[in-house]
Amino acid sequence: MTFLSSLISGISLGSVYAIIALGYTMVYGIAKMLNFAHGDVIMVGAYVCYFAFNSFGLPWYIGVLLSMIICTILGVVIEKLAYKPLRAAASLAVLITAIGVSYFLQNAALLLWSSSPKSFPQKFFNIGGKSGFTIFDGKLEISYTILVTIICCVVIMIALTLFTEKTKLGKAMRAVSENKEAAQLMGINVNRTISITFAIGSGLAAIAGVLLCSAYPILQPTTGSMPGIKAFTAAVFGGIGSIPGAFLGGLLLGILESFTKFYLSTQLADAIVFGILIVMLLIKPTGLLGKKIMEKV
Repeated sequence: MTFLSSLISGISLGSVYAIIALGYTMVYGIAKMLNFAHGDVIMVGAYVCYFAFNSFGLPWYIGVLLSMIICTILGVVIEKLAYKPLRAAASLAVLITAIGVSYFLQNAALLLWSSSPKSFPQKFFNIGGKSGFTIFDGKLEISYTILVTIICCVVIMIALTLFTEKTKLGKAMRAVSENKEAAQLMGINVNRTISITFAIGSGLAAIAGVLLCSAYPILQPTTGSMPGIKAFTAAVFGGIGSIPGAFLGGLLLGILESFTKFYLSTQLADAIVFGILIVMLLIKPTGLLGKKIMEKV
């Protein structure tokens, strides 16, 4: 059962990576910006949910909703203050700004909540006082947290795909992604579309933060850093700018990391994950589902 257990753990971890990667891929696909502060928005969302539950005694679903609202507002504020003035700037300036915003959020969290790790509640998704159920005559246990994480990932991916393909706003996002100037000439409010994209991505980051800390219960100001980088790796691996690509990349990365930890070494897991990214960029720079875009000169 070790293989099946590691596979289920990998799918669960990959689902979290996929949700985070969806935020990355939406922002990059539409605004052509790499928002490296996205991982720290995850951390903020987890802290909001933690204090809502522990300090105020609110139900977990209220905590998650509150977390999504605050992270959505935070995402819009970050876009307006840090990224909007750099729309016409070089990509290097945007990248440096994103790193600066990331460190700002981490240090703000240190000042507000200290560096001491906090234990995230483990009973969010308990049903009937139980944390999970067993299959194969009790040989394999599956927690409700894993089940909720996988279901959330699939639902979010399907919802985003339908949203971008079927709704008027989703079509506007795709138009802005193709050509901002042409979209503006067609009457699309580019600034509002990009702000909404940041809002959706940040709301997803809040969900990912709660799911991540439910599975790995240590919460601190650097909680979102490594998962954020790995999710970016997943987005590139699957094809950044592609929603199905982010989903597939996240799942594959989570499964790979889980198998590496189970069968090889926990110390080598991160090195192998990033090694796979390097190989992928050498073999297929656009990712698994990414498309090569030809630019006219």
